[in-house]
This record gives sequence, C-alpha cells and structure tokens, in this order.
Amino acid sequence: MKTTAHKKTAPRRSALTIGVLAMLASSAHGAEAADSADLAAAANSVVVSGQRASLRNAIATQEKADNIVSVISSDDIGGLPDKNAAEALARLPGVAVQRDQGEGRYVSVRGLGPDLNAVTINGALVPSPESGRRAVALDVLPAGLIRSLEVSKTLTPDHDANSLSGTVEVKTLTGFDLPGKLLSATLGASRDQNIGKTSPSGSVLFADRLLDGRLGVAGGLSYEKREFGSDNVEPGGAWDNGKLAGVEFRDYLPTRERRAAALNLDYHPDNASKYLLRSFISDFSDDEVRDRLTISNIAGGSLAEGQTASARGERRLRQRKYTQTIKSVVLGTEQKWNQWKLDLNGGVSRASDDAPESINDARFRGSKDFAGVGYTGTGIPHLTGPDSLYSAANYKLNSIALKQSDAKDKEHHLQFDLARKFELSEGSSTLKFGAKTSRREKTNDTEAWSYSSKQIGSASTAMADYVTADQLDYKLGRIGAAINPSAIRTLVAGLSRASARVLADSTIDDYRLKEDIDAAYLQNSVDLDTWHLLAGVRAERTRFDAAGSRVDEEAGTIGAVKRDRSYTNWLPALQSRYDIDNKTSVRAAWTHSVVRANFDQLAPGISQASDTEATIGNPDLAPLKSTNLDLGIERILGDDGAISAYVFHKDIKNFTYTTNLAGSGQWAGYTSAITYANGDKASVKGIELSYSQPLRMLPSPFNRFIIGANGSLTSSDANVARYDTDARRMRSRGISLPGQSDRVLNLMLGYEQGPLSARLAVNYKSDYLLEMGDDILDAGQDRIVDAQKQVDFSASYQLSKQVQLNFEAANLNNEKYYVYLGSKAYNAQYEQYGRTYKLSLKVSLF
Repeated sequence: MKTTAHKKTAPRRSALTIGVLAMLASSAHGAEAADSADLAAAANSVVVSGQRASLRNAIATQEKADNIVSVISSDDIGGLPDKNAAEALARLPGVAVQRDQGEGRYVSVRGLGPDLNAVTINGALVPSPESGRRAVALDVLPAGLIRSLEVSKTLTPDHDANSLSGTVEVKTLTGFDLPGKLLSATLGASRDQNIGKTSPSGSVLFADRLLDGRLGVAGGLSYEKREFGSDNVEPGGAWDNGKLAGVEFRDYLPTRERRAAALNLDYHPDNASKYLLRSFISDFSDDEVRDRLTISNIAGGSLAEGQTASARGERRLRQRKYTQTIKSVVLGTEQKWNQWKLDLNGGVSRASDDAPESINDARFRGSKDFAGVGYTGTGIPHLTGPDSLYSAANYKLNSIALKQSDAKDKEHHLQFDLARKFELSEGSSTLKFGAKTSRREKTNDTEAWSYSSKQIGSASTAMADYVTADQLDYKLGRIGAAINPSAIRTLVAGLSRASARVLADSTIDDYRLKEDIDAAYLQNSVDLDTWHLLAGVRAERTRFDAAGSRVDEEAGTIGAVKRDRSYTNWLPALQSRYDIDNKTSVRAAWTHSVVRANFDQLAPGISQASDTEATIGNPDLAPLKSTNLDLGIERILGDDGAISAYVFHKDIKNFTYTTNLAGSGQWAGYTSAITYANGDKASVKGIELSYSQPLRMLPSPFNRFIIGANGSLTSSDANVARYDTDARRMRSRGISLPGQSDRVLNLMLGYEQGPLSARLAVNYKSDYLLEMGDDILDAGQDRIVDAQKQVDFSASYQLSKQVQLNFEAANLNNEKYYVYLGSKAYNAQYEQYGRTYKLSLKVSLF
C-alpha cells in the first residue's frame, strides 16, 4: 500500500517552486563539507547551513500541502539583495513585483493586480494601511524578521476565499523551528549611487526553549534606514498628435525607515496540547521632498520636437511624511484526542496610514511667460530654454496647498477547525469542518487647505526668499535652486486654517465602511494508493455597511450618504494529485474564489463640482468572482533538481473599472460623471515553467555551479464600457487586465566553493497596462509600463563558524522605470534610480 502522507521518498510536491528555491540555495561550507550528520542538523537550523535547510524545509512544507503552494524561507530571502517581502516574492514563478521609487512594493500573482491578493501574518488577515485599497504594500515587512513566505495559488475550503490570484502567508520564527538556541545579529550599511549617501541597517534574532523544552520563545528586532534619490521627467498625458502640451521635471529625495519587531510564544505541555501567541508590529515611514519644474500653457497649445515657443514656467514643491503601521496578535490552541484534532484561534490586526500636515503643493509661477522654450526627444524629453527659466529671481508665489490624512483598517476574527481521521482498507480519509467570523472596519479622514498669494498677508512672494544656496542635483537636465520646505512651513504656520479649508477635498474622502463576514466549510481528503483527493465547499455570508458624504461645491452644502446590503457566496472546490512514480506527479484543481471591490470604489461619497460634473462612489458594486482551473506535472531531477509545468485558467465575473456615465440615466445632463462599474467578465490564462539543477555531473570547477530558470506566459482579456453621448449608446472595447505582464522570467547562476557562495540573478517582466486614460475607449490614452529587467548580485564568505561577511548589489544594470502613452515613443513617465550596494556582517552566537 502506498499513501502519500507516509512516503519517505524524494519529495514531489510543488516542483513549480522547487526550481526557484534551488536557485537561491547555497551552503556556506559547500556541498563537500556537509556529511550526513551535518545535513540532519541542518534540516532544523537557520545558521551556517541555512540555505540547504531552507530548501529541505520548504519542500517538506509543499509536500504536505493539499493545494498548489510556493514557499520561500528566511535564508532564501537573505540570499539575494531583497530589502523586503515584495522583492523576495518576485523570485517565484508567476509572481511579479510592482516597484515604487525603485523598491519592490506590491506583488501581482498570475497576472492579477495586488488588490486581488490577500496577505496574512501568522494566520491573521493583514488589513491595508492605505485608505482606498485592499492591497498590502509588502515593503512595510522587512525581510529580516520573516521565517517563511508562502503563496497559495489554489485555495481549499478551509482557506478564506478573499483572493482571486494568490494568498501570501507571512510566518515569523518560533522556538520550535529550531533544535536549540539561536542568537544572531546583523549590521550593515547600504550606499545609494544616485545621491552618494550611506544608510544603516541592523537586526537581531533570538530563539530558545525553556521549561524542559515545553516553552518556545522566539522573536527579533529589525531596523533599516535608506536615503536615496530618483530623477523623473513626466509629460503624463500631455501629448497632442505627437506634440507636447506640457511636461514636469521632478527631483525626488526620499528617506525611508523600517522598524519591526516580533515575539512568539509556544507552549507544548504534552503531545496532545499546544498553545501559541503570535505578535508582530511593523512601522514604515516615508519622508519625501519633491522639487519640480513644470512647463505648461504653451503658445499655440502644443509644441513639436525642435520647435520653440513661449510657455509658462512654474517651480513647485511637495514635502510630506507618512507612517504606515501594521500590528497583529494571534492566540490559539491545538488539541488532539483519539483521531480528532481541534484548532481554535482568534486574532486582532490593525493597520494605519498617518500623514500629518504636509506641503501638498507650494507653487511659484514665472512673473511672465518664458520665450524660446523647447525640447528634444519624445522618449526622454530634454528641456531647452533661456537661463532665466532656471533663476529663482523670475518666480513669485502663486499658491500653497496643505493636506493631512489619517486612515485606519481594523480586523478581528475567531475561528475553529475540527478534523477527524479515518483509516481505510487501502488508505486514509480526513473529514474536516469549521467556521470563522470576522469583523472589519475601514475609516478615512482627510483635511485640505489652499492659500492664494493674496492670503499670506505682507509676507514676501519672491521665490528667491524661499530657496537654498544649493542647485538641485538633477541628472536629466536643469531645474534650479532647491526650494526650502522649512521656509514654506514657517510662512504658513501663522495662517488661519478655517478660511482656507477646501470643502470637497476635506469631505468627499471621509468615510466609514464595515465588512462583516461569517463563513463555514466542509471538506474531505482521501489518500488511496497513488491518488490524493480533496473535495469540499465553503459558504461566506457578507454584510456591508457604508457611510459617506454628498458634497455640492457650488452650493457649499454637505449631506450624509449611507448604504447597506448583504449577500452569500457558495464556493465549491476539488483538488487532486496522482503519483505516476516516486519522482513524478500530476496535479489538478477546480476552485472558486471571491474578492470585494476596493474601498475607494465602494465609498458612497458623491462630489458635485458643478451642475454638469460629478464623481460618484458605488457601494452597490458586486464582488469579483472567479472560477479557476489548474493542471500541472512535476518531476524531481536527482536529489535536489526539479522541472515542472503548470497551466491555469480563470474566468472572472464582475471585473471592476472606472467609467463615465455622463449623458445616460440620471446623469443625462452632465458632461462628466465619473464612477465605477462591474464589467461582464474577464479571463486570465497562462503557463508556468520551472527548472533548476546543480551541475554536479560536470568536471571541476564547473560542478560547483547551480543553474535555475523559471517563468510564466500569461494573457488576459476584459471588456470595459462607457456611454457614448454622440452615438447615444453604450460602447465597449477589450483590454488586458491592469498590472498583467505577458512574460515574467527569472534566471540565476550560482557558485559554491568552500566558505564562498555567490549568485547572479536576473528578473524580467514584459510591459503591462498601468491605467486607462480619461476616455477609456481610446487605447491611445492607455498608460503602459515598459518591460523591466533587473540584475542583482550577492556573495557571502564564512569568516568563521560564527561570522559571515555579506555583499549585495541591487539593480546593477541601472534599470529605468518608463511609462508610455499608447505608443512607446511618447513618454508618460520616466524615472531612474541608480545602483545600491550593501555590506553587512552577521554574527551568530548560538
């Protein structure tokens, strides 16, 4: 009899991700230095032989899973220059990272945007700090404190169904992950090439078992500061038949800090009982100064390349700091008796985004239009113009806009899972059922103020009184002297806020949304010889309550808007695995999932700028539903190589997009009525491929190399529509889903010899739709992010058993961020960041 649960043969589970794990794996002592005793110890150790242990532990986790799951462990994350969880996840097949200022921030899985993912920490849903989104910016989670990252690409009924593409599970270190004590510290410094500044980082990890091994204690602290810069040129959508109607030249100087802590307690009084406490807090702050030169109001409306004309010049400053905090606490227990097992846990999670009063826009306008303004190049427009365009003496204060906001997202849950195992004549069966109740509340409060130059009293309006002595280090041309944020803050400190308050901006984004979900499920898994089958169903009852405001800017009035509704989703699932032999298996899955629309789309606010212009939230949006099919084959190559192929298809109902209702229904008399709508359907299909293998079969020194590659080919289709006032009917067109790259590829070449380990990695993703323009039917207004390829290098040297020296280099090829408008020739946004180098020393005392 052959039952998967007890097999001791080479793991077959999820070769989809074994490839990338093997790509990352590298033992500090080399393959020849580890005998069988070392490997046995390494299977539970995160020090010295951690890469090998990480690979084995990840494969074991994937082998036991009922669904398709990809795993990266903590040492794998440390093996490449990945600053945070998002950049680590980008190494997996089917996963792509969306970057902000050159840093990985959000991840998309299998072509679907980050708002269609779910993120949990130690089993508790992570709410989103950002006011309008469900997506969790994974740059708030430093890589140093994460024990493992798991991406579930198919869901079983005992999973929350709130993910159309993938659920990212973040797990932090526990005392029972190790056979003994752990105490390690890492100190490092990174240098940003763009601005030539060095920034510190450090972390401490500890773990131990007390009370004769019954109490496990583990935790850690992490801190990172990064000062860097980026240079940007951004025409946006200001192209008119190949001519430029306006452009901005931006100099960014951000300072980002990450602080995080975790503490986990596990008490195992006997073999039948376990009790746990999981706690995690992450604090991420971004303090940014953005100085820019803006060209607009060009004589004749627009300008062809090489021509000159008079134009308005403005110098503008934005200075803001926001802090995003995520907190999570989970309490739970596991109880076993006879063939029964009960899991009971409850958790509380909090996320916030606090942005105190910021300089949203301090605007200095040229005293008169500047003659002889022109540009060269449409891909990266370079400004030409008189020296007077860059002199502060020719600008006067026009206006100052201030803004502050505070968003909170709270979630708490209670759940139980009860399972009973039955022995069959030729296998086993596990019946499992459970229930979960969760309560979530999202709130946002925004205040905005605006001052014209006439409202600042007798203060100077000359820009020369508000700049520093330094010229901006802008590598794409000239901007001029840097505007001093402190001088602007001093100017507005004594001004009255009441008379400058902007009614619409201070009200329309204020809302309170409640989302209560009660769920129950039933599933049964069966192991019969070479087959493993799981079938079940999950039911989720959602109650939604929303409160916002209707603002009439012309009349200056505010009215309350409230809405509530409820609905139930039934979500069947069937997962199967068939073992062809001890090293080859085939997997198939048929699943259903559901995701609610984004909070800013559901917020019931209505803003009427005039009698013919309105922006309308839509709390009646239906949730997105997906029917998913997956099929794959996996084969282990030798002891630790793998090759795999997976195909998948998703049918999505109620795809959500932005549209214009002007000219239809109650908005018949409007020229603009922007709102959100459900599309009829969308689909995603693709294939994921993975291959990796140590080249032990080659002669020395080539047998020290490891090669690996994984990638995905994906395509998507969706329909968007708006009312055409000329044709007096709804019109539609097909698009690819926003954020979906057709091709994602990872390549790696690693080398291991004695205490030296090194690897070179390439991450590539093809272009994708960022967003549609004002007219969603005009493909020429689509903003497309160009293909991106990033090359990273890392090396480590084991100085002694306790001390390891690490070197990392990120973005060696100095990849740029380029967004184009319809055609690749016309730039909507271009940014460059430079390279980052990091040197660190890791000391392991236990």
